[in-house]
Amino acid sequence: MGECPVCAGEIKLADDAMVGEVIVCDECGVELEIVGLDPAKLNEAPSAEEDWGQ
Repeated sequence: MGECPVCAGEIKLADDAMVGEVIVCDECGVELEIVGLDPAKLNEAPSAEEDWGQ
């Protein structure tokens, strides 16, 4: 189990969850990145920036 850093909602990680995976909080809808598994640690996922090849 992990905790959403935004709304403190409880998040159940899948048995095959991996560090770096992005999941969505069911309570507030924010995208979260798994940064640790034992214990479960979640951070708000960085927003994807457009890459225009510059």
